[in-house]
Amino acid sequence: MARPPAASCDPGPAEQLRETGRPYSAVPYKARAPDPGEAGPVNTTTITSGPLTALIARAAVRYAYVPAMLLGVNGAALALTAAGVANGIGKMWLPALLATAVAASFAAERLLPYEPGWNSPVGDGGRDTAHTFVNETLILGSVAAIPALAAVVSVADFWPHQWPLWAQLLVAVLAADAGITLVHYASHKIGVLWRFHAVHHSVKRFYGLNGLMKHPLHQTIEMTAGVTPLLLVGLPVEVASLLALAVAVQLLLQHSNADYRVGPAKYVLALNEGHRFHHLKWAGIGDVNFGLFTLIWDHLLRTYSYDPSRRFTSDDLGMAAKPNYPVRYLPQLTEPFKPGGACSTSTAGTATPESA
Repeated sequence: MARPPAASCDPGPAEQLRETGRPYSAVPYKARAPDPGEAGPVNTTTITSGPLTALIARAAVRYAYVPAMLLGVNGAALALTAAGVANGIGKMWLPALLATAVAASFAAERLLPYEPGWNSPVGDGGRDTAHTFVNETLILGSVAAIPALAAVVSVADFWPHQWPLWAQLLVAVLAADAGITLVHYASHKIGVLWRFHAVHHSVKRFYGLNGLMKHPLHQTIEMTAGVTPLLLVGLPVEVASLLALAVAVQLLLQHSNADYRVGPAKYVLALNEGHRFHHLKWAGIGDVNFGLFTLIWDHLLRTYSYDPSRRFTSDDLGMAAKPNYPVRYLPQLTEPFKPGGACSTSTAGTATPESA
């Protein structure tokens, strides 16, 4: 099939200038720390008015939500895993902790929303629930299959079994972060990968479940890249279970609509303040901040971007080149297989539709 004109796929500099007031640039938002005395983000939900209980709740979300999720939920998982290993009670805690994390995510977004409108479904609630159920079921199934997978792909048992469980999880997180981040980066450069990754970028509101909204084939590719190196060196199933929960918690935080703060950690941890830039809808402009757990690889690849004054709305999200991307679950699963399923890449202004 002949290629249509590139303009049908990429909105180009003119549209970006009209919609943003900025000339075309691959990374228009300069990566920098705020200057001394510079004001914080424009869109800041107040926590200084209302009843005392509401003030306390909003302050807790702003400053304690991220530590509670990263340290509290994952810490509980570490403790329960240690108890399970000692007493042979298995990993029945995993779905319960995941449900707790999802519930906490929804509560935080309603107590202190970055954008109140993003808390209301726009015909996407059932779809996002389906994505979450399918993808988390696949992850849980993969964890259960790890002993069999390890028997097939393990090269040698170099895993540091003697280390504390938290240190083993940290090693797994950093290794998985590298593999998943690099596949994510490649998915914005390689046409066939972008077709499947485009499902994730079709969102028009930015909230926790967006992180779990992925085409199952693309999620499988990402997780394979993140976990296979660990399996090769003897990843234990207990650590894999902890890693699976840590990934889910991180995705909830990374896409959260909660207006939380983490201070200077936002330059290192891949959380929502930076990840919103990744979801800007213009081709090439969102090719920044690819990291899952950390922004280490973005600093190394020079794809890190942040502007403390940037304000995001639904008009900034989605894909400018494909504004009518299917919204419902099953059409999203089939869209990548269609001739016009997506642009060949999302890269700065040069994307052309794939031929079929």
